[in-house]
Amino acid sequence: MKLDDSVVGHIAHLLQMAILTGTDIVDHLRLVDLSLDEETNKLHLDKNYLTNHDANIGKMLKQAEAASLEIIQSEELDN
Repeated sequence: MKLDDSVVGHIAHLLQMAILTGTDIVDHLRLVDLSLDEETNKLHLDKNYLTNHDANIGKMLKQAEAASLEIIQSEELDN
């Protein structure tokens, strides 16, 4: 049994996220949910996991954008 290329790419993405957010890669990897494709005998990312992961990334980006706007507005008020 092997990892599908999409899983390997996702692990690289998780590593980048961990570096950018200052979080532990192990915490991210523990959340990964895989499913076996019996035809290819490869592990793939579970569809529900991927949907939830993408939604969480979207939320995180919205929060970062809101925080950035607050900083800009605060700086404008100070000037």
